[in-house]
Amino acid sequence: MQRTKALILSGGKGTRLRPFTYTFTKQLIPVANRPILYFVIDDILQAGIEDIGVIIAPETGEEVRRVLAEYTFDNKKIDFNFILQEKPLGLAHAVKIAQDFLGKSPFVMFLGDNLIEDGISSYVDKFFSEELDALIFLKEVEDPTRFGVAVLDECGNVKKLVEKPKNPPSNLALVGVYIFSEKIHDAIKLIKPSWRGELEITDAIDTMVSKGNFVKAQVLEGWWLDTGKKDDILEANRIVLDEKIKREILGENLHSKIIGRVQIAKTARIERSEIRGPAVIGGEAVIIDSFIGPYTSIGDRCYIEKSEIEHSVILEESKIFGVGRIDASLIGRRAYISKEEELVKAYRFFIGDDAQVEVC
Repeated sequence: MQRTKALILSGGKGTRLRPFTYTFTKQLIPVANRPILYFVIDDILQAGIEDIGVIIAPETGEEVRRVLAEYTFDNKKIDFNFILQEKPLGLAHAVKIAQDFLGKSPFVMFLGDNLIEDGISSYVDKFFSEELDALIFLKEVEDPTRFGVAVLDECGNVKKLVEKPKNPPSNLALVGVYIFSEKIHDAIKLIKPSWRGELEITDAIDTMVSKGNFVKAQVLEGWWLDTGKKDDILEANRIVLDEKIKREILGENLHSKIIGRVQIAKTARIERSEIRGPAVIGGEAVIIDSFIGPYTSIGDRCYIEKSEIEHSVILEESKIFGVGRIDASLIGRRAYISKEEELVKAYRFFIGDDAQVEVC
């Protein structure tokens, strides 16, 4: 049997997350102070797959390389194969340009901004035990018009796929995780660009079905997070904090109250403040005379004074002074927010890197 490989997509323009994605790729946005991409790689490595290719874009590829150079798994460095996709021409196009890396190996394809609850280990086993040519992951959704949709027969075999249908034939949306045999490459050779000018993976899978390849679906019971919008990032942060954070108070605690499952990095400093978990405080962060509420991640080297923050993600080196209450916000790197006097009960922000906000 050929050694299983993995292909992670970490390119694209991330238009739904602008202004964040003007300055870095959405797959690197942190939840619980770890890039989303790290959780994807965790799942792949836990399935025993170490040969990993990463699709990158010209605009953000160097930052992806830099961040992944810092990734470790069980204290072991992982070598990644980076594959440049000059333009975002579709998921099937990403597979096409990665063919030299993939060879004839079966592989997992994982969109780098998707998270699923149970990992992929059992599904990789299913792919091989049932001798499948493709295993696609599905999830029931309320609005299937936003997604590629699958129609299954009574045995769970895929009958057809429809990309963002106006009249959905089912409510089973394609999750951004797939397992393929080498036969996907032959299917991609037979498809043409869609009306969007992209080589669609749905068209390639449909071609596999029409050629009689064994294509089956796995309907997920647990959660699935497509972190393509601000609220999706906040929900991913909430779930990861809920399920993975344990109490670990390593930083300096001066006259403060720390309640529940809170992680505070060794070099952080908390003064006259209350931290209520689940929450995580990054290295060299300083919290003074403030309240950090549940489901909040404070990045490295942030400075927060005389403010209240809940259900938010604050990226590294941001400064927040005297703002009162901030809720359900996503704040980019090196942002600066301050105000002179109390005006409203709570603020909600969605601001990118290096922004400066003064509420007067």
